[in-house]
Amino acid sequence: MKADPGEFAGKRVLVSGGTKGLGRATVVRFLAGGARVVTAARTIKDPMEGVEYVQADLTTAAGSEALGKAAVERLGGIDILAHVIGGSASPAGGFAALTDDHWLAELNLNLLASVRLDRLLIPQMLEQGKGAVVHVTSIQSVLPLPESTTGYAAAKAALRTYSKSISKEVGPKGVRVNSVSPGWIMTEATGDFLEMLRAANGGTIEDARRSVLDALGGISIGRGAEPEEVADLIAYLASDRAAAIHGAEFVIDGGTIRTV
Repeated sequence: MKADPGEFAGKRVLVSGGTKGLGRATVVRFLAGGARVVTAARTIKDPMEGVEYVQADLTTAAGSEALGKAAVERLGGIDILAHVIGGSASPAGGFAALTDDHWLAELNLNLLASVRLDRLLIPQMLEQGKGAVVHVTSIQSVLPLPESTTGYAAAKAALRTYSKSISKEVGPKGVRVNSVSPGWIMTEATGDFLEMLRAANGGTIEDARRSVLDALGGISIGRGAEPEEVADLIAYLASDRAAAIHGAEFVIDGGTIRTV
């Protein structure tokens, strides 16, 4: 379905980690709806017209502060926060392979990057009496893969709980907070992850792909989600069409999780 070019007209949107994968697809979706968008990355590659870019490392407090400050200075504030930033660079090998540095890296990327930006920008939403926040978590929060995603899954589970908690606090003041929990998304990072597993365990990329599908128990629709499909869900939850949806989690995993 083609986006309504006036859906987000006049809206100021911050997308964390918006230069590749799901983040880039989310930026494209908000732009298609007429929003003004600001995003950040450590390295800006293939910039899109109409996007305000900030070169910053959001895994650090200084990077989050730089993005938050730039968003206010360039756009005058933020109406929608889409926290898409996330990922994992921890090695395979189970829990014993994870050092303190691995754990801290997972928490900084998958939890604290969102927490810091919320702390910087939600107060401004509260002052204006309205706003929408979407946190991208993961089905890994309830379906972790012990071989390779223990730290990532734990950080995303923390983000899920945090999202629910602040929804209770800010909802009565006009700010809606929801979370999107994707399963496997077919992004560039998927290829990197499979290569990491192949290097650790031997075999081929197809062997690595099959090992992930086996660990997940398969995907009912037979494929991972496209980034644009997840971006559509994020945009819906941020839009006025979802005005009565708050404090909720939406799973988009092709039927990977088979329990209610």
